[in-house]
Amino acid sequence: MPEYKLVYFNGKGRAELARWIFAYGGIPYTDERIERDDWPEKKSIEGGRLPVLIVDGHTLPQSLAIARFLAKKAGLVPEDDFRAAACDALADTISDLMREAHKVMVAEKTGESKEAKKEFYKNHLEPVMTLLNKRFGEKEWFTSDKITWADLTIAIFFGGIRKMHSETLEKFPALLAHVNKVEGLPKIKEWIAARPDTQF
Repeated sequence: MPEYKLVYFNGKGRAELARWIFAYGGIPYTDERIERDDWPEKKSIEGGRLPVLIVDGHTLPQSLAIARFLAKKAGLVPEDDFRAAACDALADTISDLMREAHKVMVAEKTGESKEAKKEFYKNHLEPVMTLLNKRFGEKEWFTSDKITWADLTIAIFFGGIRKMHSETLEKFPALLAHVNKVEGLPKIKEWIAARPDTQF
């Protein structure tokens, strides 16, 4: 079996999806965490950005590329090409939401958060939650009759939203139930209980 090492800051962030995939697939790996104060000394890492996945000495950058690669190893990518592409599209959508959410956090520092939050919810978050709530009202999993890495992606992002603003998901019961279901999977539940308690 290949040797895997995931390198990221000491937080969840853009490495948490890879960690969930490792956990779900029962794939052993080294979870190397770098404190932010130590990052200037580590920027010689190939690509100069985190996360990176090192596989038998070969470095793979970019969080979604890492997740797609690992998802195949864990059996979380549909065999059907269109359904596999739908998982990719969902992951890209969540990545877009993460970027928009970051803008809200920046706005909080400048005192413009109220308007930024309204814009984020109305134009970005609510449309995606509406779509997913409808889908999970009709289907057990996102794109097929079994779990894929898209389902993990959804649970991580919206689980974070629920933790910060629990009322946000109250209008979307099917989506909330899906998040709870994925978090309750034995290997995922075990990882959530065991992972380090970090600020982000």
